[in-house]
Amino acid sequence: MITALAFYVFAITAVGAGLLVVLSRNPVHSVLWLILAFFSAAGLFILMGAEYIAMLLAIVYVGAVAVLFLFVVMKLDVDFTELKGGMAKHMPMGLLIGVILLMELGMVFGHWTFAGDAQALRQSPTPSLEDAHNTQALGALIYTDYIYLFQAAGLILLVAMIGAIVLTLRHRVDIKRQNVMAQMHRDPATAMEVVDVKPGQGL
Repeated sequence: MITALAFYVFAITAVGAGLLVVLSRNPVHSVLWLILAFFSAAGLFILMGAEYIAMLLAIVYVGAVAVLFLFVVMKLDVDFTELKGGMAKHMPMGLLIGVILLMELGMVFGHWTFAGDAQALRQSPTPSLEDAHNTQALGALIYTDYIYLFQAAGLILLVAMIGAIVLTLRHRVDIKRQNVMAQMHRDPATAMEVVDVKPGQGL
């Protein structure tokens, strides 16, 4: 009874917070609703017995990603009146695209069929709790069975990060930049000058 009640509370909270993320007029409020949605999803993972994924969701997404979103939104000086004006101009095209996407999703769910052995296939990679708990089973899947795919995903993210840095890096010629090597190899005899200032003379 308690588990079912907790499930409905977390599920309703997650769906409601997800809707308010999209419908909130203030972007700061949207980020706060997003944090609530993450916590609700973490609660659902705990009810499923996936405590490791729940902690990962709370630490990584709430502690890093959502806080970063909140920091960026609060630091940027965004003219929301201008943004709303542009949104009203493009509203018909956006509504048309949204209707097309809803129709496509309806067609997908209308022809959705479950295979007879789908439940057994989903449970086949997961050992029983008597053999290994979920954190150990997840680590075995990632770092043993699918280690090459895991490393490939890491390399793709590394290339994407380097590409973003290269594309956004701009060197301006009118800004003085620090030359670390020149500072390290400078000669103290020529870098400093001792000036004998006589009393009352001043600089």
